[in-house]
Amino acid sequence: MTLLKFSIVTPSYNQGRYLAATIESVLSQEGDFVLDYIVTDGGSTDDSVAIIKHYAAQLEAGSWPIRCQGITYRWRSERDRGQTDAIRKGFAMATGGVLAWLNSDDTYTSGALARVASVFADPAIQIAYGKSHFTDENGTVIGRYPTEPFDAERLAMFNFIAQPSVFFRKAAVDAVGGPQIDLQYVMDFDLWIRMAQRFPFTYVPEFLSTFRLHDESKTVSPTSALANYKEMLAIVSKHYGWSPLNRVYSYTRHLIEAKLPQLRDRELSLVAISLPLAAANYVRLNRGVRLADLRLVTPSNLRKLFMTPIELSKEY
Repeated sequence: MTLLKFSIVTPSYNQGRYLAATIESVLSQEGDFVLDYIVTDGGSTDDSVAIIKHYAAQLEAGSWPIRCQGITYRWRSERDRGQTDAIRKGFAMATGGVLAWLNSDDTYTSGALARVASVFADPAIQIAYGKSHFTDENGTVIGRYPTEPFDAERLAMFNFIAQPSVFFRKAAVDAVGGPQIDLQYVMDFDLWIRMAQRFPFTYVPEFLSTFRLHDESKTVSPTSALANYKEMLAIVSKHYGWSPLNRVYSYTRHLIEAKLPQLRDRELSLVAISLPLAAANYVRLNRGVRLADLRLVTPSNLRKLFMTPIELSKEY
């Protein structure tokens, strides 16, 4: 029987503080599979390259305990065009049949790849995703990513797919052209939508990864929030042909915060300004009102608009 081969790509740039934990979480995976691990560093100026070399030396010397059926470990460090470029470079080097990327501040849970290998034993499975813990900068679990069973229509309004817990066959990602190089924030979300147009998604309701939240991460950094929400809204509008009300509100709110930073600590004032502007933008973008969106205007959904990722995770 041919063993499943994973190709895991870790894009990294100046993430030395977290990189060792990420690498060890991959190399420590145990099970009946082969591991092809690729680290694509963007020319880091911290201790990242030294950390990458440290594990290469251990594997070469035979001092790293290999718990799967074989590991190849490759890396490169050079200037790139950002995270998406680094992921694409790694995928181009990949030799495995099932691919994933694990960012340099996230980790796999123990036994994650063995569980995923059992899922992909079914040749009909093309894409699988599972749950993910939120952790703080020290790796302490502080919540969980709000994952759900797959629903392509709901994906337009809410990204319930935890990126570090997603795995897909190489043929599936190649068929849609991989992550888009011009996207810097929602390259994963865009990829899920394009893949879902051609392949089924399988939900594995088990924790496969940890998703680290810290001040420099794109998910929570206030300096990247506006660009993140703008890119998200553009991608949803492009693929679905409409702009969901919650996406429009989130972008409008962050636009107001950027223009009027004095409102960031004045929630009621921020909401009072953002809501009517978001409603006007929604009507303009959609050239009218969508009945399905009106049905979503409930007290519960409105409350979620104001939640942080950690607060939202408590709802799941």
